[in-house]
Amino acid sequence: MFDSVLQQSMQQWLETSLGQYVLEQEQRYFDRVVTDIFGYNATQIGFSGFDFLRNNRMPFKFALGVRDGASVYAHPHFLPIKSSSIDLVLLPHTLEFNSNPHQMLREAHRVLIPEGKVIISGFNPFSLWGMRQRMAKSKTDFPWCGRFIALPRMQDWLELHNFEIVAGQFGCYVPPCTREKWLSRLRFMEAAGDRWWPIAGGVYFLQAVKHECGLHVITPRWEDSPAKRGTVVVPQIERGHRMNNLEVSTVPWREKAGGGLIENRKYGVQYSVNNRDV
Repeated sequence: MFDSVLQQSMQQWLETSLGQYVLEQEQRYFDRVVTDIFGYNATQIGFSGFDFLRNNRMPFKFALGVRDGASVYAHPHFLPIKSSSIDLVLLPHTLEFNSNPHQMLREAHRVLIPEGKVIISGFNPFSLWGMRQRMAKSKTDFPWCGRFIALPRMQDWLELHNFEIVAGQFGCYVPPCTREKWLSRLRFMEAAGDRWWPIAGGVYFLQAVKHECGLHVITPRWEDSPAKRGTVVVPQIERGHRMNNLEVSTVPWREKAGGGLIENRKYGVQYSVNNRDV
């Protein structure tokens, strides 16, 4: 979404009745889900003229892009952000209007902290909106000029870049009518869509969490074995070492003059206490 002609086309479409309908549905979704995501830093990449982070309570939020309304002017293929420093990244329709969506996902993964979250919205090609795109006379008008990404493919991409999908939702069940009166008459489909045709929504939303490959420490499992009756536990000391009148020996059984003799039968260790009865 960095071509000036495309940006102008997008702005014009968002001012139409159909564009306002999509914007209303997406704003409602983002307002709801970002409220309970906590942290310190959040960024929105794309659609910088609309604040999808307005309900989020993080202390530092900014929109990144190359158009008016962005807080940070930068190309999203190379984010000027420190690695592992962002708690939340929003990508509203950013991937399907970009020449290199994989690079954007790599950058999103890089700047997110471990267990940080990315939220993506995209047009569903397996819907009436996708059919409308295939039948469009002009492939240069927004949003029909985009490369709609199917939900299964998006799931594969996220898994490839070490993201785990934790939530998702469809929306915009009303057919893409250009006239306001038809949009108003078909509003009932929005309420019934989740129940009767949940995968036919014109827009999908995905929430994914960043995971990092790392090492897992495997600790040994110590099993306590019951001590046998009559077993005497002695410290491990060197052969022939004497300590506090305790003489330890590992030689075969034999009489030792001047003291009692005890044998540890399990380990073959014998020791005697001089001049004392045991």
